[in-house]
Amino acid sequence: MKQSLASFIRSSLGLLFVFSLTLGLTGCVTTGLPIATSSPWVPIDLNTDYNPLDIAFTDSKHGFLVGTNRLILETNDGGTTWSERSLDLSQEEKFRLISISFKDKEGWIAGQPGLVLHTTNNGRDWTLLSLDNKLPGEPYLITALGDNHAELATNVGAIYETRDGGKSWQANVNDAAGTVRDLRRGSDGSYVSVSSLGNFFATWAPGQDVWQVHQRVSSQRLQTIGYKPDGKLWMITRGAQVRFNNSRDDLESWSKPIIPITNGYGYLDMSWDDNDVIWLGGGNGTLLKSKDDGRTWEKDPIGLAEPSNFTRILFINHDKGFVLGERGHLLVKKQETSL
Repeated sequence: MKQSLASFIRSSLGLLFVFSLTLGLTGCVTTGLPIATSSPWVPIDLNTDYNPLDIAFTDSKHGFLVGTNRLILETNDGGTTWSERSLDLSQEEKFRLISISFKDKEGWIAGQPGLVLHTTNNGRDWTLLSLDNKLPGEPYLITALGDNHAELATNVGAIYETRDGGKSWQANVNDAAGTVRDLRRGSDGSYVSVSSLGNFFATWAPGQDVWQVHQRVSSQRLQTIGYKPDGKLWMITRGAQVRFNNSRDDLESWSKPIIPITNGYGYLDMSWDDNDVIWLGGGNGTLLKSKDDGRTWEKDPIGLAEPSNFTRILFINHDKGFVLGERGHLLVKKQETSL
């Protein structure tokens, strides 16, 4: 009996050692996160079952939201209320309006399949532009840069630029990156993309002829990658892990993985507000925040109450914040709240 008990103790200690070693090797795992005592977010009823995909503003109050099945909504109060707009598009095609961008009064919408719209009067009127049938891939991300000036990236990493209001487009990269699952643009005009299978990511900077390919840093496939406020990259993997790039000059150097919560749902997007609070969104109402660069996390109580997957988090013009969900779910940040 004593020998069996001793064997049991040795076995238990061994398992404890392996578990502790695993945590040390894999990074920070957090379970049972606390729920924040308050939330800066307010749920908004968009009165639609379609998915919002992007938001842009012409000024502090007036803006547009676009989404699936030709969804376009307009606000005149900073995003508190939204009204439906219509576009002169074929009713037979369920266009996915995936990206919108404004520079003063001039705006652009990119959609799929093969759709680019242009306005020069704050979105009162939209002109459908004709795209070359040989354009590689489908429009994915559009950025307004100035008078008649915009940049368009496709879902295969082709990057085009127009300086004549969309009459002609010039290629900025000689070779596309291949089909991507996510693509982001940095404030300096650089791009980062995740391959469709999530097995590598690629970067491009103005002046480069081709995309630079980088292998993932672990066996976990990539979900999405984006830019931190300081220009470094962040990474979300399929295993609900978060990593931060250690140096802008070394894209092979990343932090140990952070797993804020193990609830069985993956993360889909991450963003920083003006108070340097990190917001992390994902499946089944997962909305987390960290005030200490990802070391500790809290659940947002408003997010928990929303029966939706949070697909995108946007902070716009330093005073607006939005969490985009599925099936018409939208959270708007209360501007008077400070964290």
